[in-house]
Amino acid sequence: MYNENPKEYYPPMHTAEHLLNGTMNKIYNCGRAFSAHIEKKKSKCDYKFDRNLTEEEIRKIEEIINQLIRDDLPVKEDFITRKEAESKFNLERLPEEAGDTIRIIKIGDYDACPCSGVHVNSTSEIKSFRIVSTSHQDGALRVRFKIGA
Repeated sequence: MYNENPKEYYPPMHTAEHLLNGTMNKIYNCGRAFSAHIEKKKSKCDYKFDRNLTEEEIRKIEEIINQLIRDDLPVKEDFITRKEAESKFNLERLPEEAGDTIRIIKIGDYDACPCSGVHVNSTSEIKSFRIVSTSHQDGALRVRFKIGA
């Protein structure tokens, strides 16, 4: 998720988006969200997917992400060459003008991806994660979520 001019996303919510993307890809091998709208109160991510999630799947995703939050994982940035990034990450959404040095956000050993946004220092700052609703239409799964106390 690269933005030439980084958006001032709410850092806990933006980091929660990374956890959701990492979890969705690990469980379903669906890649990261192709579209996302990140707000302080509620956010949503859209994935290329063939159906809606079941209640059991929603609870499993919440359980995994809330455990990652409790694990207090460090959130760090790293800089790598574009060539190295091309071998490790999907850079389709990365503009050519991003340059030859790419910023990677790493959440412990759980997730890493190119990003220019703002993040928390540790997952415990997110407090909690909850999926509010999901829907499926035209090959896209939309996951709406909140964070907080």
